[in-house]
Amino acid sequence: MNAFDELTSDFSRLPGIGKKSAVRMVNWLLTQDSSYLNRFSQNLGVLKERIKPCSVCGMWTEQDPCSICSDPLRDKSILCVVEQSQDVGTIEAYGEYKGFYHVLGGLIKPLEGIGPAQLSIPQLLEKIKKDTPAEVIIATNPTVEGDTTALYINKVITELQLPTPVKVTRLATGIPVGGDLEYIDKRTLSLSFRGRSQI
Repeated sequence: MNAFDELTSDFSRLPGIGKKSAVRMVNWLLTQDSSYLNRFSQNLGVLKERIKPCSVCGMWTEQDPCSICSDPLRDKSILCVVEQSQDVGTIEAYGEYKGFYHVLGGLIKPLEGIGPAQLSIPQLLEKIKKDTPAEVIIATNPTVEGDTTALYINKVITELQLPTPVKVTRLATGIPVGGDLEYIDKRTLSLSFRGRSQI
């Protein structure tokens, strides 16, 4: 296997990148100047050395604790539980949430051998016992695995012996604003009916 094929194979392992896209990327890289390629390869080489999970929330960061966990202006009464580090960026881009986070590092997937012990659920429970937030928002995706994980987290939080009960909530799901019923899939419509609220 030559260098072109090896790099194409490496790129095609990235999520969402197929063989054609990988070939296109390698061809594009070959048209770039050497200084860009050197900087690109150096950044890749030190990625795992410079970026680590935050010791408090688990989000990828260069400083520990991360900028969110070390921000004294954040609301300590709310804790948002997400599946992956990139979910924090998505919620932060929204700009409305001002609480703290906890990154699970995945979802419960029994068929793949991933149970609660493989996720950072024990750390989450310790954090709840220590910080006693008023509300824990479970922001996992509305999939079978996301729902299973959310139900499990709700169960173990409910079983905690806390001086003050913690309110556990789940992000609302359903029809998007401006959506058309004609184009909504059955699962989304079902969730919309179940999650309906009084006007």
